[in-house]
Amino acid sequence: MASWDPAQYLRFSDLRLRPALELLARVPAEAPARVVDLGCGAGNVTRFLRQRWPQAELTGVDSSAEMLARAREAEPSVRWLQADLGTWAPPAPPDVIYANAALHWLPDHETLFPRLLAVLAPGGVLAVQMPRNFGEPSHALAAKTARSGPWAQRLASLLRPAPVAEPGRYYDLLAPLSSRLELWETRYQQVLSGEHPVTEFIKGSWLRQFLDALEEPQRSRFEADYTRRVDAAYPRRADGTTLFPFLRLFIVAVK
Repeated sequence: MASWDPAQYLRFSDLRLRPALELLARVPAEAPARVVDLGCGAGNVTRFLRQRWPQAELTGVDSSAEMLARAREAEPSVRWLQADLGTWAPPAPPDVIYANAALHWLPDHETLFPRLLAVLAPGGVLAVQMPRNFGEPSHALAAKTARSGPWAQRLASLLRPAPVAEPGRYYDLLAPLSSRLELWETRYQQVLSGEHPVTEFIKGSWLRQFLDALEEPQRSRFEADYTRRVDAAYPRRADGTTLFPFLRLFIVAVK
């Protein structure tokens, strides 16, 4: 997984927050005793979980020490835990596991999703949002840039199939284990401003893994090559803004 720069990630916090809150609004849990924000990052969404369920025992789990340091400053009432998201197991069954823009970093969804549903308390809710933009230029051009430069050998291990499957695959995995299952997709038409806005957006997440694997001057050259490609794919409009469509998959499963 990429290292994380909280400041870069939060530059577009308003756009990243909208799908997180839409997922939260669809969680059918009135007064859960235990809630886990799995992949909580800097805690910018965890605070909304606290607002919705003020009496719950709330735990934020993330693998990034940098993100958790920012989270602890913002919300001391939450139990913050650094752990590998792929192997994390709760000490007691939660009533809600909320995972916003986190699980696409993990492999083997065939095992992961049923396991997360299984560790919930009876009637517990697994709520997941994942980007599914990996076939779009923003993500496909990162892979193309990685393959085409002097850094190709160094970055080869980071190139892999799209980490998020079609919605139907998650239905097949979770429906037999669920009393209620909702899946939907939303394509957000994000309006960005500034210089090279798509690069700046993707630098906060998917592009980070490629940049972290390189040293200067290759790091800057890779970013410049990617930016040239992505600027052409997402041209600036007449009013100076850039339209950046972004597809996200939502899953809400009740055990």
